[in-house]
Amino acid sequence: MTLFIGLMSGTSLDGVDAALVEIDDHGKAHLLATHAEPMPDSLRESLLALCQAERVEFAELASAEHAFCHLQATAVKRLLAANDTQPEAIAAIGSHGQTIEHAPWGHGRGHEEAPAYTLQLDNPSLLAELSGCTVVADFRRRDLAAGGQAAPLAPAFHEALFRRPGAWLLVLNLGGFANLTLLPPAESDAEVIGFDTGPANALMDGWHGRHRGGRFDPDGAWAASGRVDEALLERLLAEPFFHRPPPRSTGREVFHLDWLARHLTKSEAPADVQATLSELTATSVALGVEMARERLQAPPAAALIPCGGGAHNPDLLARLARHLPETPLVPSSDWGWPADWLEAGAFAWLAWRRLQGLPGNLPSVTGAAGPRVLGGIYAP
Repeated sequence: MTLFIGLMSGTSLDGVDAALVEIDDHGKAHLLATHAEPMPDSLRESLLALCQAERVEFAELASAEHAFCHLQATAVKRLLAANDTQPEAIAAIGSHGQTIEHAPWGHGRGHEEAPAYTLQLDNPSLLAELSGCTVVADFRRRDLAAGGQAAPLAPAFHEALFRRPGAWLLVLNLGGFANLTLLPPAESDAEVIGFDTGPANALMDGWHGRHRGGRFDPDGAWAASGRVDEALLERLLAEPFFHRPPPRSTGREVFHLDWLARHLTKSEAPADVQATLSELTATSVALGVEMARERLQAPPAAALIPCGGGAHNPDLLARLARHLPETPLVPSSDWGWPADWLEAGAFAWLAWRRLQGLPGNLPSVTGAAGPRVLGGIYAP
């Protein structure tokens, strides 16, 4: 058994999740301990501004990256201290970094050629220095170099954790954005597929913050108090991304409050907009499920396993259940892994894959030309 730490800060920008994971020689992962380090408001505001900025100064990027790296190091140190574990006991930290922009199809912006790119703020050299641990980082760009989307990467971990004989299963991560994994039965020759379905918490959190303050809508209560505006929902669902076949991935560069504003008439009640955004997430997930099933000619799944922050939103889960009446929603804890720690666990597992020299991507998910070993290694 070997110890790894996975670090994840997603598009919700609520903090750094640190997971202490034990992995055996066969790659079976066991979650031992966790720590969530909240993101200071000042850093969150800086990162949000960078995500939406048309032009950025290098000093701004460097400052945000430096602060983010120190936040990661704090998360690692507090996780280790709480579990009486020394840095030398950790084989590696798997660091995802903080995504600032993700453009798997490129952005033209007046240039004749628009290469695909993905940018995560991360400083693995500094993190290795601050933590005293080997760091594995920059997981995404190797897949991108092979023609892939560079995202999502978690479906490979979903396969390792949840794939079972005799059952089709869905895993749904409801972070700032939603991504879906369809797992065929273990005995099937069908490939695992996964892709982003669209926004999840990002728009709902932003709209709630603008009108009611706070970082999110607790229990989806405000959304539940509103009524879905069907005309608005139809306008939002006309966004081409929702109808693009996989492989596909997205982020704040497509879906943000300014994007939402372009679809509003300004006569909508704010609570109704929140309800419509929750319905948008549920509807786009259902469209994704239909697309995935059609791709693999799959029957209704035996279970959908929700994870991420949205797994604690009763309003959103109720909407998903209405859209997917043939598929029960089963908590990920029933399958041996808590809903909040799947993504951090994935990057611990991907760090193990890197040290073993094993591929970390699934070409059937990302569209890469083939399996690739992901990430660079940074010694302390």
